Amino acid sequence: MRILIAGCGDLGTHAAQILLDKKEHDVFGIRRHPPAGEGPHDIQWIEADLTDPASMISMPEGITHIIFAAAPNERTEQAYRATYIQGLQNVIEAAQSPALERIVFISSTAVYGDHGQDWVDENTPTNPSAFNGRILCEAENWLTTFGHQNQLSTISLRLSGIYGPNRNYLLERIRQGLAVAPKSNEHWVNRIHIEDAAAAVVHILELPSPCSLYVVTDSTPLPMRALYEHLARLVGGPIPPEGSSPRGVGSKRLSNARLIDSGFSFKWPDSRIAYAAG
Repeated sequence: MRILIAGCGDLGTHAAQILLDKKEHDVFGIRRHPPAGEGPHDIQWIEADLTDPASMISMPEGITHIIFAAAPNERTEQAYRATYIQGLQNVIEAAQSPALERIVFISSTAVYGDHGQDWVDENTPTNPSAFNGRILCEAENWLTTFGHQNQLSTISLRLSGIYGPNRNYLLERIRQGLAVAPKSNEHWVNRIHIEDAAAAVVHILELPSPCSLYVVTDSTPLPMRALYEHLARLVGGPIPPEGSSPRGVGSKRLSNARLIDSGFSFKWPDSRIAYAAG
């Protein structure tokens, strides 16, 4: 494969490392400011801005697979639309060739909105509660239509909240006593470790006959209070006082059954174990 990772940040770099370790693929990564001396040494960096088509005039030839793993610079509707709608279309246009076989789009479970304590899977209707989920739904739908029109395999991966090394915001808030959580069972949260998220992206990229949609999350959805109290004990912080659920983050229990049925195995099926392992 000749794989282009568009928006090659933390998740993309982890996926690139897995792909390069196989010593079978050429991997290209697009970033506005490619890192110097960081990440996999064999990744071939491309300095470009996904929102600026003119910056992508020198794409490598013969790209067979695209992983779109970009993230907006800021949490505004304009930034989300520029990244997930215009950016997605720009990079596909720049890299499209007869060799292109598959596009994997990194989406989010924000598309589901709030479902309380109900289980949610790929068959659950989308009902986003904020602009981020609505724009991601729009991007998924555009990509599906594009794939059908061009006889390409297109796959959307709806990831839950990523955690892992260098993602310490929540831990610091809990350590400092700044976090709150609703009463038990009032709000459910879902997590995926960065290592498992990257491994799932590569697993699905290489599947012979994948589905067009996967929920990518670990096997242990938790009440927010249960997770926060566990983290408070780990970091030596106070037990979070009772407070309201975060705005715009709906409660739900996500099922990863389709991902597991595809043959994927988790390194960290329960976020409490991963957090405890450091």
